[in-house]
Amino acid sequence: MGRRLPSAPPILSGYTYVRPLGTGGFADVFLFEQNMPRRSVAVKVLLQDIVDDDVLRSFNAEADVMARLSSHPSILTVYNASISADGRPYLVMEYCPGSYSSRERAEPISLATGLNVAVRIACALETAHRSKVLHRDIKPSNILTTTFGGPVLGDFGIAASLAGGARNELFAMSLPWSAPEVVDERTTGTVATEVWSFGATLYSLLSDRAPFELPAGSSGSRAQLQQRIGRAKYTSIGRADVPSSLENVLARMMSRDPAARQVSLLECAYDLQRVERDLGLPVTALEVADEAWASAGAPVDFDNQEARGPVISDVILPTLRPGGRASARRPAAQARDEALPDSSEARRARLSPLALGLLLMGAVVVGGGATVAALLLAGLI
Repeated sequence: MGRRLPSAPPILSGYTYVRPLGTGGFADVFLFEQNMPRRSVAVKVLLQDIVDDDVLRSFNAEADVMARLSSHPSILTVYNASISADGRPYLVMEYCPGSYSSRERAEPISLATGLNVAVRIACALETAHRSKVLHRDIKPSNILTTTFGGPVLGDFGIAASLAGGARNELFAMSLPWSAPEVVDERTTGTVATEVWSFGATLYSLLSDRAPFELPAGSSGSRAQLQQRIGRAKYTSIGRADVPSSLENVLARMMSRDPAARQVSLLECAYDLQRVERDLGLPVTALEVADEAWASAGAPVDFDNQEARGPVISDVILPTLRPGGRASARRPAAQARDEALPDSSEARRARLSPLALGLLLMGAVVVGGGATVAALLLAGLI
C-alpha cells in the first residue's frame, strides 16, 4: 500500500509554508520559513483525526523531552511547540535535510564515519537515559543529518520514562531494530533494549542491511524476521575493513540475554572509542551531560494529557499616539503613557536617563543647531 498524501499544512503566524517533507502514522512534517529570525524550520503537526488523549499525551511528552534534551549537540533542536488555529498540536524543530536511512545514502558509510556517528549518538542516548528518558525507536532513519553534516537523534514520539508510567503500557517497535524481549512483548523498553537497538542500528549503517535481514536484502515475512531476532544469531557484517574487535562489540550489544549486553550507552561509547584507537583513527570525544544537569528540574511527565497552547506572548501592539502619529507600544507601556499628560515633561519622563544624557553630550560637542535638531527628533520639543 502506497504512502498517503500529506495533510494540509497548518497556518502559523510568523511562518511561511514551503513544502511537505514527509508523512507518518500520526503526523506530517512540513518545511516552513520562520520570518523572524529568518531561517528554515521543520514543523511536525499531528493529524487532526487522530488527536485523542493518548496522542496528546505523546505529543506533550515529545515536546518536553526534546526541549529538555536538545541542548545536546547530537539531539535534534526544538524551537517551539503550540496548537495551530485548526486545533492541531505542532512542533517547530531544526530543519535537517537528510538521514542515515539506507534509502537516503548514495554510497556506503566509511568505517571511520560510522564509528564517529555511533559514539555521538551513544552519548546522546546516554544523556537521555540520565534524564530518565528512553527513546524506544532507535533506527537509521531517526539519525538525521544537519545542514552541516553532523548526526542528530530525532523523533522522541514514543519515548517513555525509565521511572514507569502510563506510557510504558504501549508496545511500539520498529522491526528489525527491536530487541527480542520487545518483539516478544516481554517489555516495552529498558536500557538493555536501547543497547540492542543501538547496536542493530550501527550494524545497519556499516552493512547497508539490518542485522537479521537476509543477505539478499529480503527479510521474508514479518513472522520469519521475528523468529530470527528471537534466536539472535549474530552474523558478520561482511566488510574487509571491519575488524573482529568491532564485530565482538556489536555481537555483545545484540546478545540474546539482556544481562550479557553493555550496561549502558556510555559503556558502548567506550567500547567504540577503543576500536577507533586500535585502528589509529581520531577518537571521537564523549559529550555526556553530567549528573547535576540530569537531575536538575522536574522530570518529564509522561502522563500529562492537558492541552497546552497556543502560546500567548507579550506582543507589541500598534497604537495611535495623540496627534495621529503611529507607534508600536507594548500594553504596559501604552497604559503608562495614558497615565501621563502629553507634554514635553511627560515625553522627557519616557526617555531613559542614558538616552537623554547621550543627547545632551551630543549637544555639547556639535553646537546649538544640532541641539535643536536632536531634541526635535527625540520628540522633546
